Parts: sequence; C-alpha cells; structure tokens
Amino acid sequence: MASTKEDIIAGLGEIVNEIAGIPAEDVTEEKSFTDDLDVDSLSMVEVVVAAEERFEVKIPDDDVKKLKTVGDAVSYILDHQD
Repeated sequence: MASTKEDIIAGLGEIVNEIAGIPAEDVTEEKSFTDDLDVDSLSMVEVVVAAEERFEVKIPDDDVKKLKTVGDAVSYILDHQD
C-alpha cells in the first residue's frame, strides 16, 4: 500500500528516533540527516535499511548518497513505492 507524504515523514521520524535518539517530532522535511539530525554514515545505513523495510522500497547505495535531507528521502520513497 502506498504511503502518503505525512506517513513517510512520521515513519522516518520514528526510525531516526530509534537509531539516533532524536525526537520524532524534530524530523521535518528541511532537516539534514547529518547536520541537523546527527545521523552519521553508519547510522544512515541503518535508517535506509529500516526505511526500505517499512516503506517497501529499494534504495541502491548510489541513491543513498543523494538523500541529504528528510525531504529528499520523502520524495525518493514517494517516487519509488509500488
């Protein structure tokens, strides 16, 4: 089932909260994973794996590098979900 933009933001918030300990409500579209949400490269791999499972998308390594902000990830998931 396709997720809405709001579902994806909320889901990413929960994922980032679990992995980086950042409050889910602080995860907004304009936030940078590395600069604002304290997600390092290793944690980003965990975020991507969790997002792939939760939203049923595949995010190739080359595309992960392009996901700088939460908004980038939301757009990617919206574009690639079944």
